[in-house]
Amino acid sequence: MPFSDRAGSSKKFRNSDSIHSDEDPLMDEELGRKYAPNIIVNQKYNIATFIPLVLFEQFVVFFNLYFLLVALSQFVPALKIGYIFTYFGPLCFVLLVTISKEAVDDIQRYKRDKEANSQLYQVLSLDGTRSIPSSKIRVGDMIVMQKDQRVPADMILLRTTEESGSCFIRTDQLDGETDWKLRLAVPSLQRLPDDEALHRVRGEVYADAPHKDIHAFIGTFTHVDEETGVEQKEPLGVENTLWTNTVLASGSAIGFVIYTGKDTRAVMNTNHPKTKSGLLDAEVNKMAKILFLVTLVLSVVMVGLNGFHGLWYIYVFRFLILFSSIIPISLRVNLDMGKSVYARQIERDDEIPGTIVRTSTLPEELGRIGYLLSDKTGTLTKNDMELKKLHMGTMSYSFDTMDEIMAHLSSAFEDHESSLVQTGTGVVGISGKGRRNISFRVKDIVQALALCHNVTPVTGAAGDVTYQASSPDEVAIVKWTEQMGLTLVGRDVNKIQLRVASTGSLLEYDVLHIFPFTSETKRMGIIIRDKQTHEVTFYEKGADVVMSGIVQYNDWLDEECGNMAREGLRTLVVAKKRLSPDMYEDFRTKYQQAELAIHDRNARKQHVIEEVLETDLELLGLTGVEDKLQDGVKNTLEQLRNAGLRIWMLTGDKIETATCIAVSSKLVSRNQNIQQIAKCKCPLKNPVDALNELDNLKSKVDCCLVIDGESLQLFLDHFQDEFIEIATLLPAVVACRCSPTQKAEITRIIKYHTKKRVLCIGDGGNDVSMIQAANVGVGIVGKEGRQASLAADFSVTQFSHITKLMLWHGRNSYKRSAKLSQFVIHRGLIISVMQAVFSALFYFAPIALYQGMLIVGYATIYTMAPVFSLVLDQDVSEDIALLYPELYKDLTKGRSLSFRTFCTWLLISVYQGGAIMVLSIILFESEFIHIVSISFTALIFNELLMVALEINTWHRIMVISEIVTILIYIGSMWLLPTYFDMSFILTARFVWKVAVITAVSSLPLYAVKMIKRHYAPPSYTKLT
Repeated sequence: MPFSDRAGSSKKFRNSDSIHSDEDPLMDEELGRKYAPNIIVNQKYNIATFIPLVLFEQFVVFFNLYFLLVALSQFVPALKIGYIFTYFGPLCFVLLVTISKEAVDDIQRYKRDKEANSQLYQVLSLDGTRSIPSSKIRVGDMIVMQKDQRVPADMILLRTTEESGSCFIRTDQLDGETDWKLRLAVPSLQRLPDDEALHRVRGEVYADAPHKDIHAFIGTFTHVDEETGVEQKEPLGVENTLWTNTVLASGSAIGFVIYTGKDTRAVMNTNHPKTKSGLLDAEVNKMAKILFLVTLVLSVVMVGLNGFHGLWYIYVFRFLILFSSIIPISLRVNLDMGKSVYARQIERDDEIPGTIVRTSTLPEELGRIGYLLSDKTGTLTKNDMELKKLHMGTMSYSFDTMDEIMAHLSSAFEDHESSLVQTGTGVVGISGKGRRNISFRVKDIVQALALCHNVTPVTGAAGDVTYQASSPDEVAIVKWTEQMGLTLVGRDVNKIQLRVASTGSLLEYDVLHIFPFTSETKRMGIIIRDKQTHEVTFYEKGADVVMSGIVQYNDWLDEECGNMAREGLRTLVVAKKRLSPDMYEDFRTKYQQAELAIHDRNARKQHVIEEVLETDLELLGLTGVEDKLQDGVKNTLEQLRNAGLRIWMLTGDKIETATCIAVSSKLVSRNQNIQQIAKCKCPLKNPVDALNELDNLKSKVDCCLVIDGESLQLFLDHFQDEFIEIATLLPAVVACRCSPTQKAEITRIIKYHTKKRVLCIGDGGNDVSMIQAANVGVGIVGKEGRQASLAADFSVTQFSHITKLMLWHGRNSYKRSAKLSQFVIHRGLIISVMQAVFSALFYFAPIALYQGMLIVGYATIYTMAPVFSLVLDQDVSEDIALLYPELYKDLTKGRSLSFRTFCTWLLISVYQGGAIMVLSIILFESEFIHIVSISFTALIFNELLMVALEINTWHRIMVISEIVTILIYIGSMWLLPTYFDMSFILTARFVWKVAVITAVSSLPLYAVKMIKRHYAPPSYTKLT
């Protein structure tokens, strides 16, 4: 529907009294643009942009740009050397592989988009219902939604088939949370006799401008009452919305479309985080630039040795082209293919089932992690809650004495029923003195816990009852009240039903208001009316930090909260307040006015709650809920600490609970001191206090630092460098009361300050920022949903799986890629050295030694399979790598691919290239015409021997690739008579001389390797 101005107002309204046609000029008058079409577009390219964009992305890479320039130079007659396809062939092959991969990926995206855009939905119109595809849905349409149907656009829920006007939606594709969310229809529209009556309603919907926050929405529904003719206004909040990509989980519903396409919350929250690249890729790029300098220097030297005569710069360019194989164009393809192999090996590992590699460019990073930053709840712990303790000031009940609560509860309800006096008009009250003995106090808190929550019992197809809630804590508490004898049997928008086990009676309550839990308020409340006594009561539960200032004065709450936290329990303070009819009416009036506010609605509502309800609450008690440690956490943390990782635990929980979990999970090792910097222990009032605390911390290098969010922020604001310098040297740090923003900030600071690789692991939506800020992000599929898992580079099912992910797969990926990179570089260097020697012997003339199929086949069919088979090599067995995590420390030093190893391979290439070329000329002086076939054959066999020399653990594929490559090479001699004279090659003289050349070029290196292995063995050889 088009927005329309009402009485000159500039506010935006959506009309709901007609249905437009496809030709309607739907305009957003305030923003001055058409509404976005309701189409899903995940494609990166279209037909026109595909080739230009893909080519641009490829030629931004140094390797590809260099080879493009080399290939294009062959169109310049003065620079032409050999056949053009010799230069264009490898480049086109690399581009073809990459473009094909991009094309396949984009076609898949197109198919998914087309499928989503063509899904049919029922639209309610004056002529009844009609089907239209999702892409044709427009603002103002009324969509009829069925159970298990995906919501196609952001909508206001008008009506549901549930009498109460409620329905449930699944939001896991929007926010990653697996629990069902309760949504409410517009009350006045839910009361209409049928769906057709919607067309008779004269009204309009106001909606705020599109924004990203899925937990906030401000709107109003204004309509004219048909009976009275009076204009009425109803508030609309997030509880009245159905966001795109959520799924209707119960009943059927009618929604009114308010946002489409790119204006929907789902699309606005689809962010494309910066593409992560590994440290090894950066090192390889650096080496490519060094190789270019080597090529340039070698070209200038070759021209210089012959004297800078005539058009000497043309000769420099010709030599640059001749030596272009020094920079290996196939290196990036080899590395990318290797990464795909590593990703497949990780996903197919039976010992870490369910692991998904979402970013295939980072497997090597797993082998170089210096810092591990972990969430606590759901990551180190199971997020599997169980109520273990109940404290009521003068009485405390633990897991062993819960039967006493059951007895007290049973007694209280039996006494309550027997003391109710019936009169002719109904229940008038409780007879007797009504003294609050222990049983009634127990009844009060259990009843409060059974009522104050957002849990809904859902009956499955098999008749089994499950509880749906936004928090595992709430489900744990409701399950506990069921065990105690007070069961939640029914729940909708307007009422809650409880069954008392001891008497079998059903207690019914009207739900008047619910105030959901938010991370800002840290508490949730509910106002209910007892249908028997008509008493109105406000119940509230929340974190001790906020509740301690709301409840009546007491002298035990803070102390007991600390005691429970030290036991590793999550605490919740429970309180209530009875409301007189006048007090409730006063609240209802003020709250309704706040609900209708367009600006600062949430703040105004919260102000009314605090002013009227949250004063002088009666403290009922304190609950302690245990969150069990995940399986294998202790062993995992110990192994990672032995591997040299420094571990930080970042949590939003209390300092005592976090400290307890840190100790029980063995994050803090035995005999390690704990240094606390917290508001409750030693408050840092100003920067001077913070500086003194830093000086104190400097002397405690082997302790675990426990710090709260407020103190941490003070350090980061005033002494960031000094604090991080000290903190990053500590073996473990626990940061409590951390916000998601702080978690991400800490991650970035550690990365910047230490220059080491940081891995972040978490399971909830609040960990996404941290995961995306890390070099490697790992998400756990947990009870908080899949949001962290979907945003991460690697997804695992439990924390203990990262041991194998890092110590085994990370090790192999890094070691193999380092070896593969150096070998591909060596392969290019050796042939360029041979070219240099050949040119030097022929008066420094820029003449190509190998041309055509030889130069193309050298990097492909003749050597590619054996060289690539190095991605299957392993230097130690899996058992050794996991048994001795200390081996991991060597990897983080980056010695497998460094400037030193690069120089070593450079010298090897110079020696081997020189040896092959010089010996070929000496031994075959009389047959110089066959120099190409002689030297090339020795070169191929030398490379195959070098691959064999580098392999630590043979795999059958390695053996097959070596044998098949030899057969292919020998077979190709018959097919390429231009380069190979078979009458000469089939002589014994050729065979033994080539064998001698190959032996001289490769056997000395084998001898050097054996000597080095004997006198300076790698650390892992002592364990095998």
